[in-house]
Amino acid sequence: MLPEHGDAKETVLGIPYDADLIASLLPYVRPHLRSICLAAFLALLMTLANLAMPYVTKVAVDRYIVPAGLDDPAGDARRTDATERRIAVDLQQPEASAVVAHHPDKFILRGKTAEIAIADTRHLTDEEIRALRGGDITGVTLAAAVFLALTLMEFILNFFQVIIMEMAGQRIMHDLRMRLFQHIQGLSLPFFNRTPVARLVTRATNDIQNMHEFFTSVIVFVFRDVFLLVGITSVMLSIHWQLSLICFVIIPFVFAAAFFFSRIARGVFRTLRIKTAEINTRFSETIAGISVIQMFGEEENNARSFRALNQEFYRAGMRQIHIFAVFMPLIEVFSAVSLALVIYYGGRGVLGEDISLGVLVAFISYMRMFFRPIRDLAEKYNIMQNAMSSAERIFLILNTHETLPQPLPGARVPPMEAINTLSFENVWLSYVEGEPVLRDISFQIERGRSLAIVGPTGSGKTTLIHLILRLYDPTSGRVLINGEDLKQWPEAAIRSKMAIVPQDPFLFSESIRDNILLGSPEMTDDEVRRILEASNLAPLIDRLPEGVHTRFSEGGGAVSSGERQLVAIARALARDPALILLDEATSYIDSETEAHVQEALANLMRGRTSVIVAHRLSTARQADHIIVLEKGRIIESGTHEALMAQEKFYFRLNRLQHTGKPPALSSS
Repeated sequence: MLPEHGDAKETVLGIPYDADLIASLLPYVRPHLRSICLAAFLALLMTLANLAMPYVTKVAVDRYIVPAGLDDPAGDARRTDATERRIAVDLQQPEASAVVAHHPDKFILRGKTAEIAIADTRHLTDEEIRALRGGDITGVTLAAAVFLALTLMEFILNFFQVIIMEMAGQRIMHDLRMRLFQHIQGLSLPFFNRTPVARLVTRATNDIQNMHEFFTSVIVFVFRDVFLLVGITSVMLSIHWQLSLICFVIIPFVFAAAFFFSRIARGVFRTLRIKTAEINTRFSETIAGISVIQMFGEEENNARSFRALNQEFYRAGMRQIHIFAVFMPLIEVFSAVSLALVIYYGGRGVLGEDISLGVLVAFISYMRMFFRPIRDLAEKYNIMQNAMSSAERIFLILNTHETLPQPLPGARVPPMEAINTLSFENVWLSYVEGEPVLRDISFQIERGRSLAIVGPTGSGKTTLIHLILRLYDPTSGRVLINGEDLKQWPEAAIRSKMAIVPQDPFLFSESIRDNILLGSPEMTDDEVRRILEASNLAPLIDRLPEGVHTRFSEGGGAVSSGERQLVAIARALARDPALILLDEATSYIDSETEAHVQEALANLMRGRTSVIVAHRLSTARQADHIIVLEKGRIIESGTHEALMAQEKFYFRLNRLQHTGKPPALSSS
């Protein structure tokens, strides 16, 4: 009997290096690197469009709306300030030339152009000002058109970048989920004995989804935000490096806060992932065991236990909210402080005419833009922390290699066209070290013969079946087919020659036909019909409106135990195996149904080697040979008649089943 290894508690991991986790993800990213690079290139173009917008505003202000002061190389006496702001007028424009001729005292002639101080324009009429500034109006219109074009360009680039990145992210997650699924399928049975199903479901759903958000929201957007930060810094320094350095004083405090909060967030995200898996596990166990919970009145206790778990999840969620509730407003405070520095020092520069108004407007825009990628990077870093906590748990499974040893590549694999002999040679097996389940088991069964295994519950009968199927390997000793150790064949080669009818067959939520042909080659309707007849399943099929195409509910809950057994027998017949394994196949059914199942089993075993784990000794007495197990040892062996004649353990088991009188269950 298997020990209880299941544990609903999640493993609490240490803090691995993010670089190591990202390196583990690279094999899944590499096939889609071209798409990611294209998305990154589009992000770079979007960054350039973003950077150009404030600069277009600066040009519009300084060149067309409020032109900057111009130097006067002639030192004209009419100018009271060398940096006085003036408007340049093109004398080749007839309307502008007429205004200059009408007010010669207000203009300074410079060849083909003339200049007028902005302060002097108050002496001009509105029509004269429009005549003078026609070029500025055209320039402002052009600047607005360029601004709109950049906005449209950013929209189009963003659309294609999101589509490309989402496609790449979905494909990466598809590959990762398939890799996880295939890996889980290949793990050996001991792993599943101690790992709750819901925990594995959480890995393949919630944790994979977190990884999807990482790939679609982080990778390229981090590139974009980094490009934007570098670009803003470069443009600001090129426009006015002194004002830029004043603005950047606040940046070290921003990165210190981001680093501090990210370290706290990592632990919170890990706790949330752990509690999510534990909640899923508790839900799964509750639904699977709902009949037991209700029969024993455990609803309140179970709800109390779940309430405590749910409260832990709530507290972890609130810690996450508190982190964001402090961090995000703090970033806004830093943004406001930096903006105040720009307004104060930039405003003084404009008043002192050391800085143009356009530069101040551009700096305000750039500082607003500067903190947007910082906020984005902080959010993306938190998403990355969440994803890394999921990646830890995904790779905890992917790095679990609890598989049975396989033949080395190129090693000789013995042929197995038929199973002529099946032997156990001094086999010992322990699930837990020092607690053997099987002790020194040896026997042999030849082709076409049947072997029955009997004994009390927990004596190791089903474990023998698991060894034959190579779900486990012996702790010591050997299991042999045709004199060759099972370890010399891949499991698939061994199991393709065998079929099992278990004690409680599992039926998939597929059609009856699909459940029968599970793992078997496609068959014609006539071949399927012959299998249905041989397995005594035809009467059930004929009663169903959709016949063999009727779909089972999950686990086959809508059919009786006997009918599930008949489906399992039909499934075994479809494989046409050389070796039949029956694991107490009639223990859950009534006597009337047993007759139909026994007839189907007889059809299945005819001409085939059979190993029968028998709970009802009426099944065992038909076998060619019987072994009796007690506490993992073979205590008796022989035919039914020989064992009855010895009047020992097997004899007393028979008397118990026929008379109901409890015997002294001892091997002595």
